[in-house]
Amino acid sequence: MAQTPQQRRANERFAKNEAAKRGRGSTIKPKQVTKSPVSAGWVVVLAFVVCGGLLLELLRIVPELWTSIAAMLSRLTG
Repeated sequence: MAQTPQQRRANERFAKNEAAKRGRGSTIKPKQVTKSPVSAGWVVVLAFVVCGGLLLELLRIVPELWTSIAAMLSRLTG
């Protein structure tokens, strides 16, 4: 199948663009490594303080909740 004049012009434009791309070198920018303003050690300390405090608070609250639930059940059944 022969090319139409419109297809021929489109192919010539495409070839011209591709040749222009090859003439220029590709400029790839290297990725910049971003450094965190807080060190990993401080993140670990902060997580320990927050999670440790949460764990201690749960250990304090759970027995109180258990005793109140047990008292409520004993009132309902007795």
